[in-house]
Amino acid sequence: MSDEREILQPEDWAGEMGARWLAGIDDFEAMIAPVGAALLARAAYAEGDRVVDIGCGGGATSLAIASEVGPSGSVVGIDISPDLTAKATERAAEAGTLNAQFIYADAASYRPDAPFDRLFSRFGSMFFPDPYAAFAHLHGCLRPGGRIDLAVWGPPRDNPWMMEMMGVLRRHMEVPPVAPRTPGPFALEDVDYLTAILMDGGFTGLDVAPYTGLQPIGGPGASPADAVRFSVSSLAAGRLLEGAPTALRHRVEDDLLALFARHHRPDEGVMMTGKVWLVSANA
Repeated sequence: MSDEREILQPEDWAGEMGARWLAGIDDFEAMIAPVGAALLARAAYAEGDRVVDIGCGGGATSLAIASEVGPSGSVVGIDISPDLTAKATERAAEAGTLNAQFIYADAASYRPDAPFDRLFSRFGSMFFPDPYAAFAHLHGCLRPGGRIDLAVWGPPRDNPWMMEMMGVLRRHMEVPPVAPRTPGPFALEDVDYLTAILMDGGFTGLDVAPYTGLQPIGGPGASPADAVRFSVSSLAAGRLLEGAPTALRHRVEDDLLALFARHHRPDEGVMMTGKVWLVSANA
């Protein structure tokens, strides 16, 4: 499989991509829920922990953390999308969760009332324009002996759930290349690079564990047609089709439908392989 980083230009999570995520939030969160569960199990929060959730999105992981740390603990979810932090705040109110709050801010520079015991991020740490500065800043948000737990996507070649979709698009149109380590889904796929960033920021005791699983494209139980609609309306790859001629769009959608049909499992959905690094380090 091609290992080209043809993913799209840097994503505007403060605007367009945040709105896309919100529009498909239930399907997005269901698709990556197994990764979040694995990272939460690895983090093993204790009663009373004070946690920051970096790139909290719609707050699903933050609310799960709030439950684990109990009323004597707390979680602050930070996201650069005002749409998503508003949704997370709404969800917390609906659930009656009193120990979680959500802040619209850039985690690379915003400093909540520090120090915290723990930092957490499920796919929210790969978009910093200057990751060295961002992680040094995040280190300063932790108390001595605190810990960070991250989930980041592994190499593109190990993530056919995304790369095979982009391969379909490449057959029909030009896909602008993105240089390795550019902010985006695969910015931290190189473990040596990730290690250098964390160590430069002051973190120690780095531990990286691979997680490989099946991603239900469009959510569990989605049909191939559902997965096509989700991909072209909500995923970053759909940006390439904006403004495309109708005939071209239909050809791409037909090829995506064929791709997803090959990966469809009755009663499970469109299941495609993804690989993630689960990363822990100490302050």
